[in-house]
Amino acid sequence: MRLFLVDDHPVVRAGLAALVDGEPDMEVVGEAADAAAALRGIRGCAPDVVLMDLQLGGGPDGFAVAEEVARLPDAPRVLVLTTYESDADVRRAVAAGATGYLLKACPPEELFAAIRAAARGESSLSPKVAARVMDQARSGRPALTARESEIVGLLAEGLGNRQIAQRLFVTEATVKTHLVHIFAKLGVDSRTAAVAAAVQQGLIRR
Repeated sequence: MRLFLVDDHPVVRAGLAALVDGEPDMEVVGEAADAAAALRGIRGCAPDVVLMDLQLGGGPDGFAVAEEVARLPDAPRVLVLTTYESDADVRRAVAAGATGYLLKACPPEELFAAIRAAARGESSLSPKVAARVMDQARSGRPALTARESEIVGLLAEGLGNRQIAQRLFVTEATVKTHLVHIFAKLGVDSRTAAVAAAVQQGLIRR
């Protein structure tokens, strides 16, 4: 299977390429450090799987790349390999079209298994991420939507309703409606408590 590596750290890309080189059924056909180079390379070499970090330095991030890749004819599978493990990141990645989500601390065998699963069109999650998703499902706690997670993240930045509305190109009334739903789902009654609860539950990063 043909792999394309997307990570803004050259050492990480080199390490991944060295790992993959030892697998007889895998080959690295291209690599990139940023979104623009990634999309050019992916279009040019038609890989089966794109192994990609979420943070790519300046410019568009991995979420944006995944969304663009999903629109390509015969789109390759996108497997996220990152250090970020918040529920919000996992949901955004899946919503953007990612087939799998792994943490960089995973052992090589887990990485190889996930690459092969992605090539077959199967989903795979890091065990640590999967365990938290299952815990949330068993708890019966309603999950925040991607937009609600985004709004909580903006609350954590200290933005008011008007600033959030301007950032998201929606009305203040829409923001207030989202906040009502967020407060209910998190069981809180203030913006500060919502941010604290979201951080504690791993829904956003601080």
